Amino acid sequence: GPVENGSVASENTQKTDPVMEPKLKAVDWDKDLVDWQKPLLWQVGHLGEKYDEWVHQPVSRPIRLFHSDFVEALSKTVWYSVPIIWVPLVLYCSWSYYGAFAQGNVPLLAPFATEYSVAMPESAFPGLFLLGLFIWSLLEYLIHRFLFHLKPPSNSAYLIMLHFAMHGQHHKAPFDTSRLVFPPVPASLVIAFFYLLLRLILSAAVAGTVFAGSLLGYVIYDLTHYYLHFGSPHKGSYLYHLKAHHVKHHFAHHQSGFGISSKLWDHFFHTLTPEEPHPKTQ
Repeated sequence: GPVENGSVASENTQKTDPVMEPKLKAVDWDKDLVDWQKPLLWQVGHLGEKYDEWVHQPVSRPIRLFHSDFVEALSKTVWYSVPIIWVPLVLYCSWSYYGAFAQGNVPLLAPFATEYSVAMPESAFPGLFLLGLFIWSLLEYLIHRFLFHLKPPSNSAYLIMLHFAMHGQHHKAPFDTSRLVFPPVPASLVIAFFYLLLRLILSAAVAGTVFAGSLLGYVIYDLTHYYLHFGSPHKGSYLYHLKAHHVKHHFAHHQSGFGISSKLWDHFFHTLTPEEPHPKTQ
């Protein structure tokens, strides 16, 4: 007969791939630690010690964070806002800074360090762009692992709320389509900060080229992340393995599997999700 925890599937679910469709625990909404009829952000701050366990019990319903409709609207977005807003900026930076390289006389470093600077040839452009992509892949891993999965202290309501706003909400409601990619307004603040950081060290053309590569990396990451939640990759494909990796991060191993667009840095830092033993097919 069926086993209580659902490990024996019924006829109709036998066809679904357990790797791709994790089971969610049933939740009694009236007895949950928060009132789901009200915005959640102010409530989660008061969960204290109970927050960490609560936030890692996923539900399949959407979340409301704020009382204000305006602020709430800024906290969510559709997936296609990412390419619509950021791809034109990638193209604009690439085109204008490649033009600067073509004219020649591009220094490597920002004006404060001119005496140490070297001139960059036009041929450096693709390498700098690829360096940006590479930097993004490392940032993606480091931000996810060390910022998003930093456990907020249970005595700080504000840090718990910050964690929930940044990443906790996505673990609580992994199927909320409006909270999967980064909303443009908060994203633009982080992106502007990253650009200014590059400009502190590098000349405009070099910083802009590395920035364009990193921004393209970000777009690929966010679209991949959306697809890993809602796409159905072909069994055995690269995206299938990425999806299995990410599903395990959400539903079984929160402290491993931090890479989204690739497993490169999970290999490097030994944080791959454990391989499940494959049941022999009858």
